[in-house]
Amino acid sequence: MAETQKLRMPTVAGFKIFKQIGGGGFSTVYQAVHPESHRVAACKVVTITPDFSDWQMKSMEKECRVHTALKHRHILELIGAAKLTIDQAKRGGYLPAWYLLMEMAAGGDLFDKIVPDVGINEDVAHFYFCQMLAGLMYLHTEGVCHRDLKPENLLLDAAGTLKISDFGLCAVYKIAENGKVKMRMLSERCGSLPYIAPELRGTDSYEAPPIDVWGSGVILFTLLAGNTPWDEPTRGSVEFNQYVTGEAFNHRPWNRFSPEALSLITGMLDLEPSHRMTLSDVAAHPWVIRPSQLASRGPTAIAESLTEGLRSSGHMSIAEPSLSASSDSSGDTVMDDDRAPPHPAQSQFTQTLMLFSQVQGGARYRYSPHLTRFFAALLPRALLPLVQEALGDMGVKQNPPKELLVQDGEGEGEGRGRGEEEGEGEEEVPMIRMRIGTKDRRKIHMKGYVEIEEMKLVGYKGSFVVFARDTGNPLEWRAMWKTLVEHPLISPHVYRKSRA
Repeated sequence: MAETQKLRMPTVAGFKIFKQIGGGGFSTVYQAVHPESHRVAACKVVTITPDFSDWQMKSMEKECRVHTALKHRHILELIGAAKLTIDQAKRGGYLPAWYLLMEMAAGGDLFDKIVPDVGINEDVAHFYFCQMLAGLMYLHTEGVCHRDLKPENLLLDAAGTLKISDFGLCAVYKIAENGKVKMRMLSERCGSLPYIAPELRGTDSYEAPPIDVWGSGVILFTLLAGNTPWDEPTRGSVEFNQYVTGEAFNHRPWNRFSPEALSLITGMLDLEPSHRMTLSDVAAHPWVIRPSQLASRGPTAIAESLTEGLRSSGHMSIAEPSLSASSDSSGDTVMDDDRAPPHPAQSQFTQTLMLFSQVQGGARYRYSPHLTRFFAALLPRALLPLVQEALGDMGVKQNPPKELLVQDGEGEGEGRGRGEEEGEGEEEVPMIRMRIGTKDRRKIHMKGYVEIEEMKLVGYKGSFVVFARDTGNPLEWRAMWKTLVEHPLISPHVYRKSRA
């Protein structure tokens, strides 16, 4: 492991890779910056090991080839990609890997802003569902089926625009033969159980378009309900069986959906693929074609509407208790552009979402796309054992914590690696980072980090704690974060925004 850390990263499409911002398992995500344009991007690095199979190599090649060709407002852009095999990398002292350079989704996960088991109101759900639909219709026009629609693959940019991401399981289902376009059947079994269509549980080949329609129906349900409708679409699932028999419609959340929303969801979740709505049918549905109440209101209004549930439930008062003196009369964070240079992720949308937190005194702010965070009155070394014990009580597995250095004002990261330039006039701040993992209520794996950093503000001293998810359902990750915050060992030390 120590040898791997010394290997250099190449420049990809003119971007220099310099700081880890997420990832784990099969891939790691780094922040990358173009030195001339100063554009910031994200680079997913998939390490190539000696046991990297031919199937994995072909899968990565397909993902890069397909994703590179996709250019649409609601598709996360793949800016460039590079592959360094073990032999190629060895000659230059580089890390052997696939390097996928993508646009930065500075607004974070869409579902990170949604309260579990509550959801969001129909106007906000309508706004983002229509954006997802536009992206999917473009994909299908290009003959591409995503096949892995789920909350963690729906991201937001700095303007609050939805971006469909992760094309690792996509399939090209339209082929040109003799000047004619033909649709091919698919046979691979893939996807996450709560979101896959029932035909994927069988052994027969299947048509591609209905797979994404089903996934869209599960996403809309999840937006409105704050949870997926079932753990898997089989008769072995009690919730799915109740949907099949119709019993589910007598209970929450099904019986609280509006008639139009229920009609759309059930049309997309028709068990028979040939009877299921098409994307064109969905686009023409009354619930979809009604005028948007948010589209013309601007990024600030969109962000406020999106986080309304977090504020009313008290989640936001924990994530941003407004401890600093640099707050306006409402307690909202104010970025002082005269004293601090603008962060690449800074925008009206991200500021309204409170993605910037003041952790150290002065005008420096920590950017974090994760709203699963809190401030505590204990210093990191005193808080860490309490967090470890509380997570243990919750059945969450933990790796040994590590101490890292991050540059104040530069957001999350692993500190500077070999060959990285020094930040000018920026203080290095110690951070404790611990890898954690567990299974959610649907028995799906979720993994990420707990990051604990010392907080020094006028009148306050303690810790700034971020739960940074990189694998799994954002809603379930938020539920775990809330359970930790309310744990008897942690709750007494957590700062909360006082209600007026």
